[in-house]
Parts: sequence; structure tokens; C-alpha cells
Amino acid sequence: MALNIVFMGTPDFAVPCLARILEDGYTVSGVFTQPDKPVGRHQVLTPPPVKQLAQERGIPVYQPAKLRDGTALELLRSLAPDLIVVVAYGRILPKDILDCPRLGCVNVHGSILPKYRGAAPIQWTVLNGDDTAGVTTMFMAEELDAGDTILTLTTPVWENETSGELYKRLAPLGAECLSRTLKLFAQGAEVPRTPQDHQKMTLAPMLEKSMGELDFTRTAGELHNLIRGLNPWPCAWTTVGGKRLKVLRSVVAERLGSQGKPGEVLSRPGDEFVVACGQGSLVLTEVQLEGKKAMAGATYLAGARLSGELLG
Repeated sequence: MALNIVFMGTPDFAVPCLARILEDGYTVSGVFTQPDKPVGRHQVLTPPPVKQLAQERGIPVYQPAKLRDGTALELLRSLAPDLIVVVAYGRILPKDILDCPRLGCVNVHGSILPKYRGAAPIQWTVLNGDDTAGVTTMFMAEELDAGDTILTLTTPVWENETSGELYKRLAPLGAECLSRTLKLFAQGAEVPRTPQDHQKMTLAPMLEKSMGELDFTRTAGELHNLIRGLNPWPCAWTTVGGKRLKVLRSVVAERLGSQGKPGEVLSRPGDEFVVACGQGSLVLTEVQLEGKKAMAGATYLAGARLSGELLG
């Protein structure tokens, strides 16, 4: 069965999915993406990554500011898609759009549903210290991320992996999951629909800058997950000498016991940057003092001479 697909997506996470649809030979009659936004210090108006790929491939691009005024629906009806594929579009689709395509709307979501519904599933996977992550395709419903699931692919989460690193690994995994899903539609096979157990649902809301302050009375493991979960944004931080010190990477120290007050720097210059926590201790392997470039924690410590001082 030939499929006419409309693709809806915005950031780099969605790009491998659009590329895979084209690689697999499906027709993409249009791409919907968020409006161009100012980026960087000079606020240069920049198209989203999905738009850039669509334009390279000669696919019509639509960037409606609203989805509920009838304009987007009229556009979609003119494109007559069999299926709408949504990957990190950044907008909630109203019911009339969900009902528009003949075969429905399929979403690629960066978690093992029903766990982590919401805007930041990958980050919360890391923040909570999960050892397994995944991507799920599902039929979209009016309630956010609550539709029947189709396929799920999983991958281990590495001990010191940041959410940014996991994000990059899950993007191609999402493309593979989508490819297998679309093959079922194209073959005319019965597409599996597994209702989600709503009792097992976990919310994954957008991250906030206020989450980043390190409380060294917490365990070393908890702080390690916070540091890697908030990398690359908004980043964990503490203060030293009245200045903010971002902590970009860490590892949990092998030695047991903190051997100091929470927040106390246990290292001497030339050693690793080790800080006592409420339970255990943490090695700060990459830090960035405000106004400076990121550097290895040991390099920063060698110049700062903080042995015995309390952070925060």
C-alpha cells in the first residue's frame, strides 16, 4: 500500500525520522513545523532543523501560528494524507486534525510509555536514574501522550550518560521504530494497538532553571543524576566565592562515606575535584565558572585552591 504522509516536527530529534521516511520511499506531501525563531546572541531568525531538511528535499513546508482557526485543517484536507506522523512538533493537535487522516495520527515519543508523558521524557529518564530508556510509537489521542501504543524499542542508559547524549542516541532509535511501524501500515497488516495502563503514567514536565541548584545534603547518586539530567540545559550549579559554578559532568566517588560536611571540598590541588555529600561523595569532572570556559574539574581545582571550603 502506498502511503501519503504529512510530517509534523520541529527540533533535531525529529530530523532522523523525516529522513528515514524519505529513505524508505514514502511520499511526504507536506511538512508542518514551528515558525522560525531568533537564535544566538545576535538573535538571527533561524528555521527549525526539520524545515531545513524539508527544504533540501523540496518538500512543501507549512508553519501555521495557530492550529485551531481552521487554516491548518483546510491545508491538511487539501494534502489528503493517509497518515500524519508527529515527532516533537511542540503543539497539541486539536480533534479535527487528529481525525483528518484516513489511518490516523502516529506519534514517536522518547520514552517507554506509559512512563514519562510530557515535554521532557528523555531528561526525566536520566534525572530519575533509570537504567533503561526507549522510544514508543502510538496512535495519538486528545489526551497528551495517552494513545494506544504500537511498538517500543529500548536501550540501556549508561552510568555517566547525560540527557543530551541519550537524546542523540534515541533520535535514530526513534527513526527505526517509526520505520518498522510504517511498514505495518504499508503492508496492510493489522497494526497492534495496546491501551496504556494509565495507573502507571508518570509526568515529565518541562525543565526549569530553578531545578539546577545543588543541595549537597542529598546523596552523591541523586546529585550525579541531577547533573547529567540537566546537561545540556539548564545545567546544575553551585556557588563558590560568591560566583556561580556550573557543574557539567560528574562521577560518584568510589570511596564510601563522605568524610566531611555536605558541600566540603575534600581534595587538595592537583587531585580530582571531590565534594562531600549527605551520603557518599562526588567527583566534579567538568565545571564552568561564570564568565569562563568549561574545564576539567581537576584543572579548575588546581587554580582555585578550595581544599576544606564549603560549596553553595
